[in-house]
Amino acid sequence: MEKTTPEEFKGLTAMAEILDNRFRIPGTEIRFGIDGIIGLFPYIGDVVTFIISGYLVTVLARKGASGMLIVKMLFNILFDGVIGTIPFIGDILDFRIRANTKNVNLMLEHYDEGKHQGSAWWVVLLIILMIIALIVLSVFVVGRVIYWIFS
Repeated sequence: MEKTTPEEFKGLTAMAEILDNRFRIPGTEIRFGIDGIIGLFPYIGDVVTFIISGYLVTVLARKGASGMLIVKMLFNILFDGVIGTIPFIGDILDFRIRANTKNVNLMLEHYDEGKHQGSAWWVVLLIILMIIALIVLSVFVVGRVIYWIFS
């Protein structure tokens, strides 16, 4: 794994700041970013911010981030993306979740303090097993429905 310097992360930190915390509602401490604004556009806004957030994870993967760090970061942006698709509630929560800021903090903890080390193979294996179980369950349910319709 190549050694990464804090200067290499300044652009990523600035991007997270713009996406999550760039603006403040006057007279309050409530902060929000472009992520919340773009997320107001139903579905397409959430897809756009999901892609931008995914860029951060891609850069870190190229820099040698551990599998565990990548999984934690992907969970943050996936959670943000899924919640953002819920009409109205998702828009409100989009201003509060701050997945990009969380990911930058995870990144700094990883490179500065050595946290979030380890393999994520067990997570990947668990997800694959869950997908297989869902497919089997779906085939079973569809089979039962077809049997019920034609019997």
